[in-house]
Amino acid sequence: MNLATFVGEGYGIVRDAAIAWQAGRIVWLGAEHELPERLQVLPTTDGAGGWLTPGLVDCHTHLVYAGKRADEFEARLNGESYESIARRGGGIAATVRATRAASEDALLAASLPRVDALLAEGVTTLEIKSGYGLDLPSERKMLRVARRIAQVRAVSVTTTFLGAHALPPEFAGDADAYIDHVCSEMLPALASEGLVDAVDAFCERIAFTPAQTARVFDTAARLGLPVKLHAEQLSDQGGAALVARYGGRSADHLEWLSDEGVAAMKAAGTVAVLLPGAFYCLRETRLPPITALREAGVPMAVATDANPGTSPLTSLLLAANMASTLFRLTPQEALAGITREAARALGLPDRGTLAVGQRADLALWRINSPAELVYKIGARPLARCWMAGRERI
Repeated sequence: MNLATFVGEGYGIVRDAAIAWQAGRIVWLGAEHELPERLQVLPTTDGAGGWLTPGLVDCHTHLVYAGKRADEFEARLNGESYESIARRGGGIAATVRATRAASEDALLAASLPRVDALLAEGVTTLEIKSGYGLDLPSERKMLRVARRIAQVRAVSVTTTFLGAHALPPEFAGDADAYIDHVCSEMLPALASEGLVDAVDAFCERIAFTPAQTARVFDTAARLGLPVKLHAEQLSDQGGAALVARYGGRSADHLEWLSDEGVAAMKAAGTVAVLLPGAFYCLRETRLPPITALREAGVPMAVATDANPGTSPLTSLLLAANMASTLFRLTPQEALAGITREAARALGLPDRGTLAVGQRADLALWRINSPAELVYKIGARPLARCWMAGRERI
């Protein structure tokens, strides 16, 4: 068995390797012939010549929702823009109507197949956002379902409150009043119930202004919650610099990211989360500034952005392939983006790499080299998977 640890430069390869874990944590790894005698008495598993990597991390998803939006996909292919669809009541608003109408159990049942598709590719940690409820009962329902997913499936789930995703119909024409409601009622209530791990917003012409976004972030700061942001997807609103000013964990999308935004992210340690599924589905042509991010040393994560309208993608390996083919990441960067850097984007330093002390979230692959995970389209080379040292069947 070989290891791709993602520690240090490159893949962090250890060939003819062994790894040991106890109580869910890695306690040793290295060349197999150097395995200490004290660990040789532990139960063993034959890696059968495969490659072991950290369990994969999908750090940006909207997996919990009801309804379908294939009609919008068709409309976009017939020439209608994403903004036009949103302004006529489609887009996020269409999913809000369906999600509000669904029961909690129905919402869980609709979400689990999407989760299972990711788990079949070695995902052991994923982030799930709210934002398709846009009122307190429905946002609560979404976040409760996200918590339940971690109870009924062997996966770690982090939740993100995205109440500032779109303007709900009952606040039409008064975005400031809705942001007041988000900050004074929704976010404090949901945080007090233990349903929120982080706070996100959509800072864009069709969503919320930088000033409105800052109000949400101020509330998050008062509640002790970290922030992240949908930034610079359709235009440059200065969102990346804004979230960096709040010490944000990540800025996501970034097709319109400026040099000033890159510099702010570098200074703050904010991760760039690349979402090639949305870029592909929206047939965008403006690429995120990968060279500038790389030269600045800004960490680059990759995620599915799994959602019903602009990225109905439930394959993190395909997202890695798209990040390489569309955005020109190297395979090593793409794989680090769905392990080490994705964990960093979620503020989870105990996973995403193979090292002593890390969680034993592991994926064993039937491949000849790590690059195969990015190279093959539609392959399912996962052989076995462990979460905190327990094999997932």
